[in-house]
Amino acid sequence: MHRLFGALDRVNRGTERLLGAVLLALLGFFFLSVLYQILNRNLPALPNAYWTEELSRFAFQWMVLLGTAVGVLRNDHFVLEAFPRGSLAARLTTAVRELALFGIALVFLVQGYGFGIGGLNRTSTAVGLPMVYVYMAFTACGALMLLFCAQRLLGLALFGAEGMRTRLDAPGPEEATAVQDGPETRR
Repeated sequence: MHRLFGALDRVNRGTERLLGAVLLALLGFFFLSVLYQILNRNLPALPNAYWTEELSRFAFQWMVLLGTAVGVLRNDHFVLEAFPRGSLAARLTTAVRELALFGIALVFLVQGYGFGIGGLNRTSTAVGLPMVYVYMAFTACGALMLLFCAQRLLGLALFGAEGMRTRLDAPGPEEATAVQDGPETRR
């Protein structure tokens, strides 16, 4: 089981790096298309590009849903810790939270797939893009959340709540460097 946890960790960290690149590209596209919209409204010499509004909205949707999945991996979602760490109540609420996230991921996957298939017969207005590419963002979010939740649940089963938190919620290499090089040491 420890080998499975390690394999999931490698797959998930690689997926996280890939998602980081995809999210950065989507953010760049979103920024440039919105900038063009602003410039287009104020500079009459620029040609109208109706596709920018539509594609920027689609990019935003993908960014939100893929970012949600990354938030599950990093445990960056909203968590209220009502009980002292290590107490039985804290361990139980952690287990319930992780199982609830798994259930939500299943809903996103199953219902998102049905939603995505509904986009096969639809096209976007300005670009003519089949909407299945837009609607499948929910399915992708669900699949990634399931992958990340699987590691979290396995970590919970193998190491307990604190052990899982230590192994999975610790800052990555980039964040650890930023923490070590805090404002007091950057002089």
